[in-house]
This record gives sequence, structure tokens and C-alpha cells, in this order.
Amino acid sequence: MDLSLTPGQQMLRDAARDFLTREYPRKVIREIDETESGFSPELWRQMVDMGWVGMILPEEYGGMGSSFTDLGVLYEEMGAACLSSPHHSSVVLGGLTILEAGNDKQKKKILPSIASGQRILAFALTEPDYGWGPGSVKLAATRKNGHFVLNGTKLFVPDVQVADQILVVARTSSRGSPETGITLFLVDKGTAGLSSRILEGWTGDKLSEVIFNNVEVPASAVVGRVGGGWAPLERVLEKASIAMCAYSVGGMQRLLDISVEYSQNRIAFGVPIGTFQRVQDHVIEIVNDLEAARWTTYEALWKLDERQSDAPLAISMASVIASEGFPHSAEAAHRVHAGIGIDKEYGLYLYTKKARSLQHYLGDPVHHRKQVGRLLGM
Repeated sequence: MDLSLTPGQQMLRDAARDFLTREYPRKVIREIDETESGFSPELWRQMVDMGWVGMILPEEYGGMGSSFTDLGVLYEEMGAACLSSPHHSSVVLGGLTILEAGNDKQKKKILPSIASGQRILAFALTEPDYGWGPGSVKLAATRKNGHFVLNGTKLFVPDVQVADQILVVARTSSRGSPETGITLFLVDKGTAGLSSRILEGWTGDKLSEVIFNNVEVPASAVVGRVGGGWAPLERVLEKASIAMCAYSVGGMQRLLDISVEYSQNRIAFGVPIGTFQRVQDHVIEIVNDLEAARWTTYEALWKLDERQSDAPLAISMASVIASEGFPHSAEAAHRVHAGIGIDKEYGLYLYTKKARSLQHYLGDPVHHRKQVGRLLGM
């Protein structure tokens, strides 16, 4: 196992870091975060131009066919910048679901427009009965005159406010195990009976409630096979989870960098506060969280790229460590910074918000510990 970056990955990392540091410092990220949509069309266009949007999709569909480690390198730099964009919703969750579950016609029609950034997808899985397993999917999709009618509510859905379509995980049958009867639908956001609102709260991204009130969609809106959506979706959720682990690693690295810098420059009682043992303890907490998350994440990425049979186990283990480590590191960073940490101009709060949001996104630590136990046969 070789977890070192290739020359190409080092170039990708350096190019992404230079661009984000130059064009999107914390001040600009904060300004984007405070807009009504939390979305920058200019940033999205630049991401398209640099090839970031299509990188993980196959070349035959307009992408670059990059490895998941390549994606992890990019996401680490995006996390360091605390960047918000629909990349994860549209490309990783949406695009990979179409790739895994869709038929040839759907792939040829949809994936090139995702890779080019012209089509943005939101991904709607979680509901009021919150959970990331198939048993939590209750939104009903019933057949009617060759169509499907969707009724129910999706909660905490990112990027709805900027999406063209929503990839909806629904239940077409309640018979058998929870995994059976899960069907995927691609629904236009302007469809009659569909409404959404951005949820108010202290979150790192704009999350929405989406209500389906007798939303009628054609049979062609089904992605893949009716009742066969969970198996491909489960594979996509694994890949999407490890991408967010890499994002968290980048966030923790930036928390470490700014905490060390502040501890060296902030003078108290005539000396830098970094000379105080308790401040050093907080910095060491970040280091420990960061290193644990970094190496479990890149091990999982390597196993995913190498198609190792235990890649799902490695992904769940990395997800436990990253989802706990990022918010814990943010708390430690606030202890280093004390009062200035709540200054919005300083921008540390951006990482704290993001860490709290990602702690439960794509499965909280309890969910992933259960996954580890299941995969170990416990």
C-alpha cells in the first residue's frame, strides 16, 4: 500500500490550493455564505473551466475519468478553503447515482450536462424519520395511469435552491426487507405540487425542506429499475462519504494552521500564548484528530481505487473518525483563539458551522459504527 501522492496529484493539490488561496480567502467565502442562495455562479463557472466538475465522471460522458484519490486531493483543498458549492450534491451523489443505476439512454443524456456544469442536481434522501438506511425512506411513490405520484417530505437537502432537478429516493413498495422497494426518481424542480424552503438554523450549507404533494412524474423519471434503487445507491453513498472525509481533513488542516499561527502571534503576559501548556494541549488535540482522519481517509481512497473487498469497511471507519474529529478540532481551535474566535470578520466560525453540519451528513458516527459492526459480522 502506497499512500503517497503521485506527481499529477501533487500538481492538482498545488493548483487548487493556489487558486483558492488567491481567489477565495475567508473574507470572500464569508460573503458567499451570507448571500441568500449561498452560491457563487462565478465560482461554479471557474470550477467547470478547471475541470473540477467533471473530473470523477467517465470520459465517454464528458468527464475526465479521474481516480477517487484525485477527488480526495481536490476535496481536501476545498475543505481547507471551507468552500461551498453544489459539486458534492450534483456530481458525486447525483452523477455517480446516474452512472451506477441509470440506463444507457439516461447516462448519455444526463451525465454530459452534469460534467459541463450546465445541469445541477440536488440529492434528497433524508426525511423527518431521520436516518441514512433504507428503513428511513418513507416518501411514497405510487403508480397511476402509467405515471408515478410522489407524496411525502424530504429534510436537510443541500443545494435545492440552485438545482435544476432533484434526485429523489422514494419507496414504491413496503413488502419484504427495507432494501426492497426503493426507487430513484429524477424530478424537475418546477413540477406541480413540489415546494421547498431553506431551513433556518446554524448550518454550514443551505439545507432545505422539500415537500411532495401529489407530484406526478412520468415513468421515464425513474432512474434505473423500479424497486432496485438501494443497491447502486449504497455504493454511491460509500463514495460520497469518503469524499466528505477528505473535505473534513482539509478543514482540520486549516484549523491547525490558523491555530498555530495565532498561538505564535498572540501575546499575553509578555509571551506568545503558544508557550502555555494548555494552549499546546488544544493544538495537539487538532493534530491527533487530523492525522487519524487523514491516514484512514487516504487508506480508504486507495482501497476504493484498487477495488479492495474491504473498501466499504475502511470507508466507514474513516467516516467515524472524520465526523467526530472535525467538530472536535473546531472546538479546540476556539479554545486556542478564545474571544476572537467568534468574530465573524475573522471567519473561524465558518469551519465550526461546516463541521457541525458534516458530523451528521451521510451518516453520523453511530450509523457508521453500526456499519463497521455489520461489515465485521458482529
